Order: sequence, then C-alpha cells, then structure tokens
Amino acid sequence: MVEENQHTQTGIEQAELARPSKWAELKNAIRGTEADYTKISLKRAIFLLAVPMILELVMESTFAVVDIFFVSKLGASAVATVGLTETYLFLLYSIAMGLATAVTAIIARRIGEKKTHEAGITAVQAIMLAIIISIPFSLTGIFFAKELLALMGADAWSIEHGYRYTQWMLGGNGIIMLLFVINAIFRGAGDAAIAMRVLWIANGINTILCPILIFGY
Repeated sequence: MVEENQHTQTGIEQAELARPSKWAELKNAIRGTEADYTKISLKRAIFLLAVPMILELVMESTFAVVDIFFVSKLGASAVATVGLTETYLFLLYSIAMGLATAVTAIIARRIGEKKTHEAGITAVQAIMLAIIISIPFSLTGIFFAKELLALMGADAWSIEHGYRYTQWMLGGNGIIMLLFVINAIFRGAGDAAIAMRVLWIANGINTILCPILIFGY
C-alpha cells in the first residue's frame, strides 16, 4: 500500500512538472493549439479558449471606436449618424450572436463526436443561413437609409449627407453576419485563435481605410 501511494504521488509530481507554465499556456492560447479539448483538463481547456475569445470581443468593440474617432473630425452630426446606424446594427448583432452561439454548440458537439463530415455540413448550412438572413437588412439599408435615420430623429445634415454611411453599413451587413458565423465555426472546432487573428486583420484594414475613405486621401 505504501509503495502504491508513493508511485501515485510520483505520477502526480511528474504530471505537474510536465504541465506548461502559465506564460507558455498564454502563448499557446494566442498562437493557437491543436490540443484535444476532450482529453485535457477542464481548467486548461477553458483558459485556452477564453483568452482568444476575450481578445476577439475587444477587437469587435474596436471597430466602432475607430469609426467614431475619425468621423468625429467631421462634426457632431457625423458622430450622430454613426451612433444611430450602430443602433440598427445592434439588432443585427443580436441575431448574429444568437446564430453564432447555436453554430458553436453544434460544431463543437460534432467535433467532440469525431464527426468532422457532419461538422462541415453544419458549417456550410450556417453560412448559407447567415447570407439569407442578411438580405432583408441589406435591402432595407440600401433603399430606406434616409427613412431609418429620420425615424431615429436624425438632423438634416445626417439625413442628407450621412445616409451613405448607413447604406454602406446596413447594405454590407452580410460581411458582419459571416464574420460572426465563420468565427463561431472556428471556435466550435476548438481553434478560437484563428477567429481572433481574423479580427486583428479586419481591425488593421479598418484602421487604415477609415481616414482614407472618410477624408478622401
């Protein structure tokens, strides 16, 4: 019995020594890892998934901050246009987040069951559904941008000049829907780091193009 306890204690100590440090785990979470989340400890799995997802949410919030920063140079009415348009986009975000949550759950289950083919079918169906859902928002934004701003109490400048921003944001909402859904697919497959890096690239492009397109450089 004593020898068995000593052997067990030795095994635990060896496992502790083999476990990566917190700093190494942080780098793995950001860089991405091929760890099987059904076989590693629950705490480690949560950490590896939570870090890139938190950074991803930060990147999603950065879009509006960057837009408003540059648009503020055009005046209060321009900022109001961005704010009013974001209000409509929040309706889209709620649908996109709900769809993304469902996609993540289904993909994760299929991956956990080692049914990669079924996971691929689910991913394609989710992308098609996202495109279909985005069409009514696009048509409404393109053809009724002025009416939507007027409904929210926008001033004359926003309606006459700022409506183009609303047209672009709502008209191109399919990209936003696909961003949510495709990133949800990667998260469900256990590779949240890719979803995070996609938003890094998107934010970099947005930061470069904002002043170019807003100020006409």
